Amino acid sequence: MNPSPIIAVFAGGTSPEREVSLGSGKAAALAMAYSHPTEFFTLETDAIPAGIDPQRHVVFSTLHGVFGEDGAMQRLLEEAGVSYAGCDAKASDVCFDKWRTRQAVSAMGVRVAPGREFDAQHRPRSAELVAQLGEQVVLKPNRQGSSVGLQIVSSRAGLEIALGGIRQGNWIAEKRILGRELTVGLLRGRAMGVVEITPKTGVFDYTSKYTKGLTEYTAPAALSQDETAEVQRAAETAFAACGCRDYARIDFILSNEGELYLLEINTLPGMKETSLLPMSARCVGLDFNALCRELVAPAIERWSGAAPTPKA
Repeated sequence: MNPSPIIAVFAGGTSPEREVSLGSGKAAALAMAYSHPTEFFTLETDAIPAGIDPQRHVVFSTLHGVFGEDGAMQRLLEEAGVSYAGCDAKASDVCFDKWRTRQAVSAMGVRVAPGREFDAQHRPRSAELVAQLGEQVVLKPNRQGSSVGLQIVSSRAGLEIALGGIRQGNWIAEKRILGRELTVGLLRGRAMGVVEITPKTGVFDYTSKYTKGLTEYTAPAALSQDETAEVQRAAETAFAACGCRDYARIDFILSNEGELYLLEINTLPGMKETSLLPMSARCVGLDFNALCRELVAPAIERWSGAAPTPKA
Protein backbone atom coordinates (compact mmCIF):
# COMPACT_ATOMS: atom_id res chain seq x y z
CA MET A 1 0.00 0.00 0.00
CA ASN A 2 1.39 3.38 -0.98
CA PRO A 3 1.50 6.00 1.82
CA SER A 4 -0.51 8.37 -0.36
CA PRO A 5 -2.90 7.72 -3.25
CA ILE A 6 -2.68 8.55 -6.93
CA ILE A 7 -5.32 11.08 -7.97
CA ALA A 8 -7.24 9.67 -10.94
CA VAL A 9 -8.80 12.57 -12.82
CA PHE A 10 -11.83 11.54 -14.89
CA ALA A 11 -12.85 13.60 -17.93
CA GLY A 12 -14.73 13.27 -21.19
CA GLY A 13 -17.68 10.92 -20.99
CA THR A 14 -20.62 10.42 -23.30
CA SER A 15 -22.87 13.39 -22.45
CA PRO A 16 -23.35 16.53 -24.61
CA GLU A 17 -20.98 18.25 -22.17
CA ARG A 18 -18.00 16.06 -23.12
CA GLU A 19 -15.84 18.90 -24.48
CA VAL A 20 -16.50 21.05 -21.42
CA SER A 21 -15.48 18.12 -19.23
CA LEU A 22 -12.25 17.54 -21.14
CA GLY A 23 -11.23 21.16 -20.62
CA SER A 24 -11.98 20.95 -16.90
CA GLY A 25 -10.21 17.63 -16.52
CA LYS A 26 -6.99 18.71 -18.18
CA ALA A 27 -6.80 21.89 -16.09
CA ALA A 28 -7.56 20.03 -12.85
CA ALA A 29 -5.04 17.27 -13.59
CA LEU A 30 -2.25 19.78 -14.16
CA ALA A 31 -3.11 21.53 -10.89
CA MET A 32 -3.45 18.30 -8.91
CA ALA A 33 -0.01 17.22 -10.09
CA TYR A 34 1.59 20.00 -8.05
CA SER A 35 0.49 18.26 -4.85
CA HIS A 36 -0.13 14.58 -5.67
CA PRO A 37 0.81 11.82 -8.10
CA THR A 38 -1.84 12.20 -10.80
CA GLU A 39 -3.18 10.15 -13.70
CA PHE A 40 -5.58 11.44 -16.37
CA PHE A 41 -8.37 9.18 -17.67
CA THR A 42 -10.47 10.05 -20.72
CA LEU A 43 -13.77 8.18 -20.47
CA GLU A 44 -15.40 6.95 -23.67
CA THR A 45 -18.15 4.83 -22.11
CA ASP A 46 -20.39 4.92 -19.06
CA ALA A 47 -18.08 2.73 -17.02
CA ILE A 48 -15.13 2.99 -14.64
CA PRO A 49 -12.00 2.93 -16.80
CA ALA A 50 -9.66 -0.03 -16.63
CA GLY A 51 -6.75 0.30 -14.25
CA ILE A 52 -8.54 1.98 -11.33
CA ASP A 53 -7.37 0.31 -8.13
CA PRO A 54 -9.16 1.08 -4.82
CA GLN A 55 -5.89 0.60 -2.94
CA ARG A 56 -3.95 3.02 -5.15
CA HIS A 57 -6.37 5.59 -6.53
CA VAL A 58 -8.63 8.38 -5.32
CA VAL A 59 -10.91 9.62 -8.09
CA PHE A 60 -11.46 13.29 -8.87
CA SER A 61 -14.14 13.50 -11.54
CA THR A 62 -14.82 16.39 -13.89
CA LEU A 63 -17.50 14.49 -15.82
CA HIS A 64 -20.61 16.53 -16.51
CA GLY A 65 -24.20 15.61 -17.32
CA VAL A 66 -25.80 12.18 -17.39
CA PHE A 67 -23.66 9.40 -15.83
CA GLY A 68 -21.11 11.91 -14.51
CA GLU A 69 -23.31 14.03 -12.26
CA ASP A 70 -26.49 12.01 -11.75
CA GLY A 71 -25.09 9.47 -9.28
CA ALA A 72 -24.50 6.64 -11.75
CA MET A 73 -20.71 7.00 -11.86
CA GLN A 74 -20.60 7.57 -8.10
CA ARG A 75 -22.61 4.40 -7.50
CA LEU A 76 -20.19 2.33 -9.60
CA LEU A 77 -17.25 3.72 -7.64
CA GLU A 78 -18.94 2.91 -4.34
CA GLU A 79 -19.72 -0.64 -5.45
CA ALA A 80 -16.06 -1.05 -6.46
CA GLY A 81 -14.83 0.32 -3.13
CA VAL A 82 -13.09 3.29 -4.77
CA SER A 83 -12.72 6.53 -2.78
CA TYR A 84 -13.67 9.65 -4.70
CA ALA A 85 -14.04 13.38 -4.19
CA GLY A 86 -17.38 15.16 -4.17
CA CYS A 87 -20.97 14.29 -3.38
CA ASP A 88 -21.93 10.65 -2.93
CA ALA A 89 -24.33 8.80 -5.22
CA LYS A 90 -27.46 9.69 -3.26
CA ALA A 91 -26.76 13.43 -3.05
CA SER A 92 -25.62 13.52 -6.69
CA ASP A 93 -28.91 11.97 -7.78
CA VAL A 94 -30.93 14.46 -5.72
CA CYS A 95 -29.04 17.51 -6.97
CA PHE A 96 -29.14 16.41 -10.62
CA ASP A 97 -32.93 16.27 -10.31
CA LYS A 98 -33.88 19.95 -10.17
CA TRP A 99 -37.38 19.26 -8.86
CA ARG A 100 -36.15 17.11 -5.98
CA THR A 101 -33.56 19.77 -5.19
CA ARG A 102 -36.34 22.38 -5.03
CA GLN A 103 -38.32 20.22 -2.63
CA ALA A 104 -35.33 19.50 -0.37
CA VAL A 105 -34.14 23.09 -0.05
CA SER A 106 -37.57 24.69 0.27
CA ALA A 107 -38.33 22.32 3.16
CA MET A 108 -35.37 23.95 4.92
CA GLY A 109 -36.56 27.49 4.24
CA VAL A 110 -34.56 28.33 1.09
CA ARG A 111 -36.78 30.18 -1.38
CA VAL A 112 -37.43 28.77 -4.88
CA ALA A 113 -39.39 30.29 -7.75
CA PRO A 114 -43.00 29.21 -8.23
CA GLY A 115 -43.04 26.33 -10.69
CA ARG A 116 -44.32 22.94 -11.72
CA GLU A 117 -42.97 19.67 -13.05
CA PHE A 118 -44.34 17.85 -16.10
CA ASP A 119 -43.36 15.21 -18.62
CA ALA A 120 -43.39 15.55 -22.39
CA GLN A 121 -46.41 13.28 -22.82
CA HIS A 122 -48.50 15.36 -20.42
CA ARG A 123 -47.55 18.91 -21.27
CA PRO A 124 -49.63 21.63 -19.60
CA ARG A 125 -51.50 24.09 -21.81
CA SER A 126 -49.87 27.46 -22.27
CA ALA A 127 -52.94 29.23 -20.83
CA GLU A 128 -52.70 27.06 -17.72
CA LEU A 129 -49.04 27.94 -17.18
CA VAL A 130 -49.59 31.64 -17.81
CA ALA A 131 -52.39 31.68 -15.24
CA GLN A 132 -50.10 30.00 -12.70
CA LEU A 133 -46.72 31.59 -13.45
CA GLY A 134 -47.29 34.63 -15.66
CA GLU A 135 -46.08 35.14 -19.22
CA GLN A 136 -42.35 35.23 -18.39
CA VAL A 137 -41.47 31.58 -17.90
CA VAL A 138 -38.28 29.50 -17.72
CA LEU A 139 -38.48 26.01 -19.25
CA LYS A 140 -35.68 23.54 -18.54
CA PRO A 141 -35.09 19.79 -18.55
CA ASN A 142 -35.38 18.43 -15.05
CA ARG A 143 -32.26 16.27 -15.32
CA GLN A 144 -29.59 18.02 -17.39
CA GLY A 145 -26.56 20.22 -16.76
CA SER A 146 -24.79 23.29 -18.20
CA SER A 147 -28.15 24.91 -19.07
CA VAL A 148 -28.63 22.40 -21.89
CA GLY A 149 -32.21 22.81 -23.17
CA LEU A 150 -32.88 25.99 -21.18
CA GLN A 151 -35.54 28.21 -22.76
CA ILE A 152 -36.78 31.64 -21.70
CA VAL A 153 -40.17 32.73 -22.99
CA SER A 154 -41.92 36.05 -22.46
CA SER A 155 -45.35 35.64 -24.03
CA ARG A 156 -48.18 33.13 -24.18
CA ALA A 157 -47.55 32.63 -27.90
CA GLY A 158 -43.87 31.98 -27.29
CA LEU A 159 -44.72 29.57 -24.50
CA GLU A 160 -47.10 27.65 -26.76
CA ILE A 161 -44.37 27.26 -29.38
CA ALA A 162 -41.80 26.18 -26.78
CA LEU A 163 -44.14 23.61 -25.23
CA GLY A 164 -44.96 22.25 -28.68
CA GLY A 165 -41.28 21.57 -29.27
CA ILE A 166 -40.89 19.38 -26.17
CA ARG A 167 -40.92 15.77 -27.35
CA GLN A 168 -39.40 13.74 -24.54
CA GLY A 169 -38.22 13.81 -20.97
CA ASN A 170 -39.22 15.39 -17.70
CA TRP A 171 -39.36 19.20 -17.53
CA ILE A 172 -39.77 22.11 -15.15
CA ALA A 173 -41.61 25.36 -15.81
CA GLU A 174 -40.76 28.21 -13.44
CA LYS A 175 -41.82 31.80 -13.07
CA ARG A 176 -38.94 33.90 -14.38
CA ILE A 177 -37.37 35.95 -11.60
CA LEU A 178 -35.71 39.13 -12.84
CA GLY A 179 -32.67 40.24 -10.92
CA ARG A 180 -28.97 39.59 -10.37
CA GLU A 181 -27.56 36.11 -10.95
CA LEU A 182 -25.13 34.99 -8.24
CA THR A 183 -23.12 31.89 -7.53
CA VAL A 184 -21.07 30.68 -4.57
CA GLY A 185 -18.66 27.79 -4.10
CA LEU A 186 -18.58 25.64 -0.99
CA LEU A 187 -15.73 23.67 0.56
CA ARG A 188 -16.63 21.08 3.21
CA GLY A 189 -20.04 22.73 3.40
CA ARG A 190 -18.71 26.26 4.06
CA ALA A 191 -19.47 29.03 1.58
CA MET A 192 -16.65 30.93 -0.09
CA GLY A 193 -16.92 34.18 -2.07
CA VAL A 194 -20.05 35.23 -3.96
CA VAL A 195 -19.64 35.85 -7.71
CA GLU A 196 -22.05 37.87 -9.86
CA ILE A 197 -22.80 36.67 -13.39
CA THR A 198 -23.90 39.23 -16.01
CA PRO A 199 -24.62 37.70 -19.43
CA LYS A 200 -24.69 40.29 -22.21
CA THR A 201 -27.73 38.57 -23.75
CA GLY A 202 -29.59 38.72 -20.43
CA VAL A 203 -29.77 34.91 -20.24
CA PHE A 204 -27.00 32.70 -18.83
CA ASP A 205 -27.60 29.80 -21.22
CA TYR A 206 -25.16 27.29 -22.70
CA THR A 207 -23.92 29.76 -25.31
CA SER A 208 -23.36 32.53 -22.77
CA LYS A 209 -21.53 30.13 -20.46
CA TYR A 210 -19.07 28.81 -22.99
CA THR A 211 -18.59 31.62 -25.53
CA LYS A 212 -15.75 33.95 -24.63
CA GLY A 213 -16.81 37.55 -24.10
CA LEU A 214 -20.56 36.94 -23.80
CA THR A 215 -20.65 37.11 -19.99
CA GLU A 216 -19.06 39.39 -17.41
CA TYR A 217 -18.15 38.18 -13.93
CA THR A 218 -17.66 40.19 -10.75
CA ALA A 219 -15.75 38.44 -7.97
CA PRO A 220 -16.57 39.23 -5.28
CA ALA A 221 -20.05 40.46 -6.19
CA ALA A 222 -20.86 44.06 -5.29
CA LEU A 223 -23.24 43.19 -2.46
CA SER A 224 -23.75 44.57 1.02
CA GLN A 225 -22.38 42.54 3.93
CA ASP A 226 -25.93 41.48 4.80
CA GLU A 227 -26.68 40.38 1.24
CA THR A 228 -23.43 38.42 1.03
CA ALA A 229 -24.14 36.73 4.35
CA GLU A 230 -27.66 35.82 3.21
CA VAL A 231 -26.37 34.16 0.04
CA GLN A 232 -23.73 32.24 1.99
CA ARG A 233 -26.23 31.09 4.64
CA ALA A 234 -28.70 29.95 1.99
CA ALA A 235 -25.94 28.07 0.15
CA GLU A 236 -24.81 26.26 3.29
CA THR A 237 -28.40 25.38 4.15
CA ALA A 238 -29.07 24.02 0.65
CA PHE A 239 -25.81 22.04 0.69
CA ALA A 240 -26.83 20.35 3.94
CA ALA A 241 -30.47 19.88 2.89
CA CYS A 242 -29.44 17.81 -0.13
CA GLY A 243 -26.87 15.75 1.77
CA CYS A 244 -23.90 17.14 -0.15
CA ARG A 245 -20.31 16.54 0.91
CA ASP A 246 -16.84 17.94 0.12
CA TYR A 247 -17.75 20.69 -2.36
CA ALA A 248 -20.35 22.14 -4.71
CA ARG A 249 -21.32 25.37 -6.44
CA ILE A 250 -24.78 26.82 -5.86
CA ASP A 251 -26.56 29.35 -8.09
CA PHE A 252 -29.08 31.98 -7.03
CA ILE A 253 -31.09 34.94 -8.32
CA LEU A 254 -31.35 38.04 -6.14
CA SER A 255 -34.61 39.54 -7.40
CA ASN A 256 -35.13 43.21 -8.15
CA GLU A 257 -37.33 43.20 -5.05
CA GLY A 258 -34.43 41.97 -2.90
CA GLU A 259 -35.55 38.35 -2.44
CA LEU A 260 -33.09 35.49 -2.91
CA TYR A 261 -34.11 32.42 -4.93
CA LEU A 262 -32.12 29.22 -5.42
CA LEU A 263 -31.60 28.16 -9.04
CA GLU A 264 -29.65 24.91 -8.76
CA ILE A 265 -26.84 22.99 -7.09
CA ASN A 266 -23.85 21.94 -9.20
CA THR A 267 -22.14 18.94 -7.61
CA LEU A 268 -19.39 18.73 -10.27
CA PRO A 269 -18.90 22.33 -11.40
CA GLY A 270 -16.58 23.43 -14.19
CA MET A 271 -12.92 23.26 -13.24
CA LYS A 272 -10.97 25.42 -15.64
CA GLU A 273 -8.93 28.10 -13.91
CA THR A 274 -11.44 30.69 -15.19
CA SER A 275 -14.51 28.71 -14.07
CA LEU A 276 -16.95 29.95 -11.44
CA LEU A 277 -15.86 27.70 -8.55
CA PRO A 278 -12.23 28.86 -8.85
CA MET A 279 -13.48 32.48 -9.02
CA SER A 280 -15.35 31.96 -5.77
CA ALA A 281 -12.27 30.39 -4.18
CA ARG A 282 -9.99 33.27 -5.20
CA CYS A 283 -12.28 35.60 -3.24
CA VAL A 284 -11.13 33.84 -0.05
CA GLY A 285 -7.46 33.59 -1.01
CA LEU A 286 -7.30 30.15 -2.66
CA ASP A 287 -5.54 30.05 -6.02
CA PHE A 288 -6.35 27.27 -8.49
CA ASN A 289 -3.66 24.86 -7.32
CA ALA A 290 -4.62 25.36 -3.67
CA LEU A 291 -8.30 24.91 -4.50
CA CYS A 292 -7.65 21.61 -6.27
CA ARG A 293 -5.64 20.40 -3.28
CA GLU A 294 -8.54 21.28 -0.96
CA LEU A 295 -11.18 19.70 -3.19
CA VAL A 296 -9.55 16.28 -3.06
CA ALA A 297 -8.41 16.41 0.59
CA PRO A 298 -11.58 14.92 2.17
CA ALA A 299 -11.49 11.98 -0.26
CA ILE A 300 -7.86 11.30 0.63
CA GLU A 301 -8.88 11.32 4.30
CA ARG A 302 -11.60 8.75 3.56
CA TRP A 303 -9.13 6.66 1.54
CA SER A 304 -6.61 6.75 4.40
CA GLY A 305 -9.29 5.62 6.86
CA ALA A 306 -10.43 2.77 4.60
CA ALA A 307 -6.98 1.61 3.55
CA PRO A 308 -5.37 -1.30 5.41
CA THR A 309 -2.29 -0.41 7.42
CA PRO A 310 0.85 -1.36 5.46
CA LYS A 311 3.03 -4.04 7.08
CA ALA A 312 6.34 -2.90 8.56
